[in-house]
Amino acid sequence: MFNREKPYPGIFITLMCLLFMAVTGCSTSTTPQEYADNPIAQRETLTQISTIGAILDGVYDGVVTFGTLGQYGDFGIGTFEGLDGEMVGFEGSFYQLKADGIAYPVSDCMETPFACVTFFDADHQKTLPEGIDYEQLQQSLDELLPTENIFYAIRIDGTFSYMKTRSVPGQEKPYPPLVEVTKNQPTFEFEEVEGTIAGFRCPAYVSTVNVPGYHLHFLTKDKDAGGHVLNFTVREAVVYIDYTSEFLMILPGEGSDFYELDLTQSKQEDLEKAEK
Repeated sequence: MFNREKPYPGIFITLMCLLFMAVTGCSTSTTPQEYADNPIAQRETLTQISTIGAILDGVYDGVVTFGTLGQYGDFGIGTFEGLDGEMVGFEGSFYQLKADGIAYPVSDCMETPFACVTFFDADHQKTLPEGIDYEQLQQSLDELLPTENIFYAIRIDGTFSYMKTRSVPGQEKPYPPLVEVTKNQPTFEFEEVEGTIAGFRCPAYVSTVNVPGYHLHFLTKDKDAGGHVLNFTVREAVVYIDYTSEFLMILPGEGSDFYELDLTQSKQEDLEKAEK
């Protein structure tokens, strides 16, 4: 159950679907200064590139560069052109968690087909009890949140007695659907590992657009490994929550495979298989 006793200001959710042409190399159609002069993404905005439905259907071509993505947020998760690994970012730096289990710094010229970012400002924090696992964490946080109907950025810093993650190998065209890729995904297990979990909790009503519920990625303190979180057990950790009530979406541009998709069908079963 959600805690609805806490007062919460009126929620203003903005959904903007922009047709944004894919970029190549380091060039962009809009300069960083123009982004700075036109504050599209306010600090309480979750900006999303493409849709989870497109990723499930194998649309892995890059939409924007990470140089551009950084204009929309300093914290987030996503993937890379060709589905080449998991992305995690916080404090203004992005990392590529590849299928070899190693984390690599991301250059501004690299591109993403799907990502979610925001400017992280913690509205609430809580020390987590030792021994809590991923499922228990979700239940615990749900009891703290003032409503189930907005977005939340989640950051957890601490030590984990156990951590299990996965990544995905890069793909070549014609791209297979995500559920086919994740059938052979490499997984990684850590013991007594220190690091940061970053990600989001999205409301159920965006299930055709993003992952409903919790979607988290992990990076070790040494920034050398991590991945998409499958499970963990907390040794000692603190969770920080950023209430995020505005939403901006940037879609692939004309001529992309996105234009040919049928996105009217529910992909919930495929999403469950791919994410968990």
